[in-house]
Amino acid sequence: MSDTVVISGVGLWKPDHVITNDELVASYNAFAARFNAENLAAIDAGELEAKPLSSSEFIEKASGIKQRYAYVKDGILDIDRMRPRIQVRSEDALSHQAEIALNSARIALDAAGKTGADVDMVIVSCAYTQRSYPAIAIEVQHALGIEGFGFDMLVACSAATFALQRAFDAIAAGSANCVLVVNPELTSPQIDYTDRDSHFIFGDVSTAMVLEREDTCQADHAYRIMGTKAVTSYSNNIRSNFGYVAYAEDTDPFGVDNLFHQNGRKVFKEVCPMAAEHLKAQISELNLQPSDIKRWWLHQANLNMNQLISRRLLGRDPSQEEAPIVIDEFANTASAGSIIAFCLYHRDLVAGDYGVICSFGAGYSIGSLLVQKC
Repeated sequence: MSDTVVISGVGLWKPDHVITNDELVASYNAFAARFNAENLAAIDAGELEAKPLSSSEFIEKASGIKQRYAYVKDGILDIDRMRPRIQVRSEDALSHQAEIALNSARIALDAAGKTGADVDMVIVSCAYTQRSYPAIAIEVQHALGIEGFGFDMLVACSAATFALQRAFDAIAAGSANCVLVVNPELTSPQIDYTDRDSHFIFGDVSTAMVLEREDTCQADHAYRIMGTKAVTSYSNNIRSNFGYVAYAEDTDPFGVDNLFHQNGRKVFKEVCPMAAEHLKAQISELNLQPSDIKRWWLHQANLNMNQLISRRLLGRDPSQEEAPIVIDEFANTASAGSIIAFCLYHRDLVAGDYGVICSFGAGYSIGSLLVQKC
């Protein structure tokens, strides 16, 4: 029996609906103009701040984002609503989040040459789950006919890499033989589409990975996990306060304070050096140098952050081949960003090539895996 753990299958599913920067800006600016007109007296009196207008150029310069995918587009661009109009499903029906999880999970299982009968552990790990219980992971497990166990994990934008480490640990310890990790990032319901500085950041997507022992792997493209590393350091600079306690606090559970918000400048200043040092330390522990890494599959939160981290690692700007950028098409997809980059840019590597999967986000949290093509 091999004690080496590999990633043997990956899956990426994206929604049918696209929202461009121009569409989002037109909606937001119409909302802002109406808000400012309706509240002109309070704004002139200094009692209320005017809503600033936006532009596609502002969004692309600030983030590198050009568009995003939406699970449900209807309602997001409606200035009388400014949120997706997602239909309620009965408790007996498949949940929305389980549906998108299954879309990517089946792709990953097929790539690994596996069925539900081969899997004995399921982790659904993402920034938000649509309910507290039963776990989305157990719903996915049931739909795929998997015997064993499953659970949900919430580690914001580091959820995918933290779950991969849990899967690696379980297989290495012998408590699981084959693990399905799914990241159904349904972020659009938690976006404040009335806020110029954050309404453009996120997109919806689902990714999945299959992990197993190397001696059971039959996939065409498999990656040996050489090391994992995770760290957390408490920060208030990225928050989402939505939760059940709001009901007892007599506060609006859907108020803007309970939606995603951040101090972007502080996050940029503090996380970039943390992530770069984290990665340097990890590859050094395996007696490698940044120049030994063929590919960096980095978290896709902000183009400027990725470029700065890459420069700290390499001493120069990376090529698209070295550190693939997908944020322009997908926007920030919370924990799925680095997995999307892996899904789209891994087949060309050859046996022996090294790569790093890394995510970072709220918490602060940073998770990474150093892998080698089998």
